[in-house]
Amino acid sequence: MKTRLASLGLALGLALSPALPAAAQEGGLLKTVQDRGSLLCTGHNGSYLGFAEVDDKGAWQGFDIEMCRALATAIFGTPDALQIIPVSWAQRFPALQSGDVDVIIKVTGWTMSRDTELGLQFSRPYFIGPFYVMSRKDIGATKVADLEGGVFCVNSGTTVERVLADYMEANGISYEPLAFEKGEELRAALYAGRCDAIAGFGPFLAATRVNAPDPEAFEILGDVLALEPEGIVVRQGEDDFLDVVNWMVSVLLYAEQEGITSANVDEIRAAPPSPTIERLLGVSPGIGERLGLSDDWAYNVIKTMGNYGEIYDRTVGEGSRYQLPRGMNRLWNKGGLLYPLVLD
Repeated sequence: MKTRLASLGLALGLALSPALPAAAQEGGLLKTVQDRGSLLCTGHNGSYLGFAEVDDKGAWQGFDIEMCRALATAIFGTPDALQIIPVSWAQRFPALQSGDVDVIIKVTGWTMSRDTELGLQFSRPYFIGPFYVMSRKDIGATKVADLEGGVFCVNSGTTVERVLADYMEANGISYEPLAFEKGEELRAALYAGRCDAIAGFGPFLAATRVNAPDPEAFEILGDVLALEPEGIVVRQGEDDFLDVVNWMVSVLLYAEQEGITSANVDEIRAAPPSPTIERLLGVSPGIGERLGLSDDWAYNVIKTMGNYGEIYDRTVGEGSRYQLPRGMNRLWNKGGLLYPLVLD
């Protein structure tokens, strides 16, 4: 897999303008990506544990990286047609607008300002993210209000800062924010005792606790600060490409709902139990032509990457070192909030 550093020469204000890169204006993003022969997808400038991190062999891994691979597989039939571009939280939107990346898959919250002011389009949510607070256990806090006047470490350039500020103001709790650009810096500050607590995305907090020198020294409090739908982001006007993104997510969820896995997909394809699954796996035509893809694109995604549950389990769930419960990210028929769209 190729990795290149994103060149972000434009100033932040200019880069956030809604103007599209020339290549996208001329032929549409899907054609641009297909002609190039690779997808440019976001990584992280460091490690965002469980979602975008580099292992000890220098290979990218994590939930968001797997979604990048699934999208590349949908378009090209292989996850190898992918370049991961390391960018910070603040750089992700300028990188998209300048064309340094084709798509943002970086647990990015779907907010009104981003949707209406930055020239962006969001996919359907692919991950539901609650925000919590994790504190040092020796403080003895059982709820966020017990941390009155404390120092809170947060990731700069993220919605965490706003979510925390809104919650604290609404509940009349004073605090001192201490912002860090990189997750590694934030974790080091927490572990060194520079802050009393951190606010953040639930999975990030759980991963931060798991990797602490003494995990038992920290506790995630029960207060939910907010709930954020995480979407995949493209530039405004890239409707055809967004269709591919949305149906890729839906296929992963539908495959899990129907019990189709990377291990049994060939067996099911040989004798599809329904016309819908017949279309899904490319036995009968239609699922590809509508999107400008091959009719076996969904089969390739499931065979190569597995279904949504398989991706979740091996990156952040039971098959990973993070052991994060599915919670709200379970399917609708398992008590969660996620569901596939109708494959007609």
